Amino acid sequence: MVLDRRYSIEPSSQFKGKIFGYRHLQCLLLFTGFLLVFATRVNLSIAIVAMMDNKAANPDFPEYAWSEQTKSHVLSSFFCGFILLQIPGGAWARHLGGHILMLVSIGVSSVLALLTPLSVSIGGWPLLCALRFTQGLLQGVILPSVATILAKWAPVEERSAMQTFIYSGAQLGIVVMLATSGNLCLSRWGWPSTFYLPGALGLSWSLLWYLFGASTPRDCKHISMEERAMIENSLGHDKKAGKEIDEKHPVPWKRIFTSKPFLVTLVNSCANDWCFWTLLTQIPSYIKSVLGKDINSNALISALPYMSMFTLSMILCPIGTWLEKSKRLNPTVSRKIFNTIGLWGPAIALICLGYLRQDQGDLAIGLLTATITFSTHVNFGFAVNHLDLAPNLAGTLLGIANCGSNMTGIIAPLVVGYIVTEATNIHQWRIIFFLSAGITFVGNLFFLIFGTAKVQRWNEPPREVTPIEQLEQLVDGSGEPQYAAVETEDGDGDVKKIDVERSTV
Repeated sequence: MVLDRRYSIEPSSQFKGKIFGYRHLQCLLLFTGFLLVFATRVNLSIAIVAMMDNKAANPDFPEYAWSEQTKSHVLSSFFCGFILLQIPGGAWARHLGGHILMLVSIGVSSVLALLTPLSVSIGGWPLLCALRFTQGLLQGVILPSVATILAKWAPVEERSAMQTFIYSGAQLGIVVMLATSGNLCLSRWGWPSTFYLPGALGLSWSLLWYLFGASTPRDCKHISMEERAMIENSLGHDKKAGKEIDEKHPVPWKRIFTSKPFLVTLVNSCANDWCFWTLLTQIPSYIKSVLGKDINSNALISALPYMSMFTLSMILCPIGTWLEKSKRLNPTVSRKIFNTIGLWGPAIALICLGYLRQDQGDLAIGLLTATITFSTHVNFGFAVNHLDLAPNLAGTLLGIANCGSNMTGIIAPLVVGYIVTEATNIHQWRIIFFLSAGITFVGNLFFLIFGTAKVQRWNEPPREVTPIEQLEQLVDGSGEPQYAAVETEDGDGDVKKIDVERSTV
């Protein structure tokens, strides 16, 4: 069986892309889309503090006497829906295109955000859980869609930087929402405004995406022929190849789930998300209960780590691009270095955080900021690895990884709810911090041992030998063994070229 390799993670020496092009407009749209998606995702983390204690916000709005466990169920409900469409979302993005999935997902999710305050007043926390579940269900297709779009739009030499820039919209969305939520809850519009604002902006974004977004450069009416050719040359595919991949490439499920490089990417995704979502959903409660900050200070302090994360992302983007274009580091080595900083750095900070006293609030905030800021580096580690291993199946791989990792988004808040029975008990919080540190440490250890940035053989559909080629081999009259370069794989699934003898008669 002979395979034609169309993708490579190695930067092309002929890359001469314009500094700015239509691909960067796609990035900007996806960046703002991520910003709004995460704004609608995290607004509840601050709003629920005001919903359960309106004396800390505008007292003219309803207060709900929910227990800590009920609160944990509400915060987890989003992820219950989020994980369900991750894997089918990758397949849908390949066949329908990421453009339409992004449009439907963010548009309908924004409408539900506008309906949140009404839903709570009608059905209480059960209806709120149902609404958040539906939002999670809709947003479950976003990451696979973005991965599929990037696989078509991002030149190899700009891949890490473009993905990091897009994903940094998530951090900025968290910053904007957390930084403004305190004032919004205190304003005359009260805590419902934390849902109305991102909902309205999300509908505006949907209109812009409908007009200017595109699944691939070939689907885009505005891109220049020069830029489109540059992107396709960098990726090493043409219209015929792309059509063959989309139509004839069945998802090799068995090969994926037995691939050690992909499985360690999955493990790292789970480890990182455990730490990320534990902190994202629980920092406001920790700051209020342990550090004793009011809701306005709480919101600003909660936003600080994500502002630092966003700033570092902007710094790392050009550094990552330079490393890839200059070939200063082997891609696999680069991924492992960034991943180690992004996972072991937070592990150390969390262990230190667990030993702080309640009167060391400033130091605690500094360590929380360092924990989340360090994790930015994973955008150049495991987070881009699905594009390295199988560009043709990037959406499917990311869907599988996020399906697994976002189960931690369900489990982590529930674990906090059952361990932290007394919100002011610093010893119970210490268990949470140590648990997160241990999980991230083990995750990166596996990545160092088994991780790789090499394209896997199952990225490509097998090319069938035609009857004519078989006949040519049979009638070859040279009488000497004929050799052909074919691609095979080693034990880890890495693609290698070897010479094999052709059968002759």
